[in-house]
Amino acid sequence: MSTPDPAFTADAGLDQALALLRRRDHPVFELPEDLPELGVGEVRTLALLAAPVLGRAADLGAPTALAHMDPPTPWITWAMALWNASLNQNLLHESVSPFATEAEARVLRWLCPFFGMQGGHGCAGSTLANLAALWAARDAAGVRRVVASRAAHLSIEKACRLLQLEWVPVDVDADGRLDRRRLPSLEAAALVLTAGTTATGAIDPLDLAGAAPWTHVDAAWAGPLRLSPTHAGRLAGLEAADSVALSAHKWLFQPKESALVLFRDVERAHAAIDMASGYLARPNVGVQGSRGAAAIPLLATLLAWGREGLVQRLDRLMAVAETLADTVAASSTLELWGQPQSGVTVFRPRRGSPAALLQALPPGTFSTCVLAGEPWLRAVAANPSVDIERLCAEVLEAADRLR
Repeated sequence: MSTPDPAFTADAGLDQALALLRRRDHPVFELPEDLPELGVGEVRTLALLAAPVLGRAADLGAPTALAHMDPPTPWITWAMALWNASLNQNLLHESVSPFATEAEARVLRWLCPFFGMQGGHGCAGSTLANLAALWAARDAAGVRRVVASRAAHLSIEKACRLLQLEWVPVDVDADGRLDRRRLPSLEAAALVLTAGTTATGAIDPLDLAGAAPWTHVDAAWAGPLRLSPTHAGRLAGLEAADSVALSAHKWLFQPKESALVLFRDVERAHAAIDMASGYLARPNVGVQGSRGAAAIPLLATLLAWGREGLVQRLDRLMAVAETLADTVAASSTLELWGQPQSGVTVFRPRRGSPAALLQALPPGTFSTCVLAGEPWLRAVAANPSVDIERLCAEVLEAADRLR
């Protein structure tokens, strides 16, 4: 009778991993330059990797962290990610992902009504969600061109290259939104509208949804605002789109590689992007083959928080952006680019460079962007633990020192 390999069974080392996760200081050890001939064992490996993995990572939940669209994750997702890793389910085959498949279907049933969509599927990020949506547009609606603003995410142009579709960028207006006055003919085109551009958080005029043979809304960032009674109106019109991309690893606070692509007519869309094979029990839908159970941490988060818990955090982060914008607008040392549309505040010092101000602040406070050839600072309200009063005080003090 064979003995189970202890490397694949639950071990006391998991308790050590949790203990190290809770620590703030970790001894630094040198890692071998070459692949070791003999392994050092799991427990020793935890000690070796704690300092670089835990100690050298960016702290996305720091009280002054507003640099990127990457939020800290709630602890319920850590537990689910551990369970997922221990099981290694594969949604390509339902027989090796029975509950994981059901979990994704349930999450889609919960979320689709807020977007006016019928169904969809999970994928590892909105780059793949956008690619899947435009693939469906090409093969279901016969589009040959893609029209989007110059501020659209680079994954849109990337999808055009992969799908051999013509890329037609449109200039933006003074608020960073697609300028509807400059729209070309939409014949045989997919119109891509962005709900929350990467640089400024601008929301394109979503009332244009339905003006083309296929409309896709890249709502990777601002999409979850549809769940907020206070802010859902900012995305009015999105429900008329044919497809929507949503990054769960942004404002749904999930670990990386968690996204959804949603379709208004899911049967039509999925029929255009599924492929069958003799080794598959059912057709494979979308860009990915094998993919993990990313919907399980999302299911757990939504179950733990409910809509109200999620909305409380989103509404607070929208208020964080407004507070920072009001502080900047009232300051004689800072210049506000524009009022935040979806939790992104863009500004710069009136004296000195954005880089100098950034260097004077704690790491991870802000990031930078370039608009019309000029550098600006960018604050992204993705961290529910941010101390906005402290942050505003530090920004004003640092800007004053640049005089």
